Amino acid sequence: MTERNRLVCILGPTASGKTSLAAHLAHAVGGEVISADSRQVYRGMDIGTGKDLDDYEIDGDSIRHHLIDVADPGDEYTVFDYQQAFLRLLPQIQNRNHLPILCGGSGLYLDAVLSQYQFVPVERDEALRAKLADASHDELVARLAALRPLHNKTDTEDHERLVRAIEIAEATNRNPGQAPAMPDLDRRIFGVRWPTDVLRRRIRRRLEARLATGMIEEVADLIAAGIDPDRLRAYGLEYRFIADHLAGRIDRQDLTEGLYRAICKFAKRQRTWFRRMERRGTSIHWLDGAMPVEANLQTICHQVGLARHG
Repeated sequence: MTERNRLVCILGPTASGKTSLAAHLAHAVGGEVISADSRQVYRGMDIGTGKDLDDYEIDGDSIRHHLIDVADPGDEYTVFDYQQAFLRLLPQIQNRNHLPILCGGSGLYLDAVLSQYQFVPVERDEALRAKLADASHDELVARLAALRPLHNKTDTEDHERLVRAIEIAEATNRNPGQAPAMPDLDRRIFGVRWPTDVLRRRIRRRLEARLATGMIEEVADLIAAGIDPDRLRAYGLEYRFIADHLAGRIDRQDLTEGLYRAICKFAKRQRTWFRRMERRGTSIHWLDGAMPVEANLQTICHQVGLARHG
């Protein structure tokens, strides 16, 4: 395996500090960060999705990063779209002799690359959609479960996503040999972890900072721009709780406390996903989030055999 085929991945739950570590690694070795976040693809959804764009500015240098702000709010952006965008980006980064660094916490997006999911392009199937039109939510979930494992919970929370997931699964099962070839990669995967109580404190601090810097106002602006609040709710916990707050269904205290508890549960689901990845054979080298960034950079560079610049 040549150096050109290297892919370093840094994953972790929300508020773990993975983006900062990935950006510092890119700065140290000459790399570019590819985001693996299913919500940061949307423009204008900055605070609510936790883009932390300041992390990509280090010592006066701007770290090149990708697959952030590539779709408009309200658009459908699927894991297939993400995988195809990654496959287009990879050779461009390699041709610049830079290290591709995959970074994120969206399990399905990570798996689409690391486990090399075999997707095929799927057009809308109007006949199938008509057939599913009168099916209940539970019936649709059962149909999808019969076609493939329900790894991605978000596919079952929104009706449109559920129908689309069935459409894709049925087409893929009918045409398993049409998926494009995936590149042969030397994958080195690192995870950032914290004790549960410490991670919860980090989640609390981050949430309060985001609320203080305009997260509620950002959602209000999106609604004022014409994005359906019900559509926004499908984009994650922050949008669901803030949409309810703006509609007068919950007060500010209930927003803060309810959202904090929900994000903690989400972080737990992320860690469960990462453990499932390991059980299925993905090797993850876990890093102590409390260690200085420099110490974790040294560990990554030693494990991968990376030469640092400067």
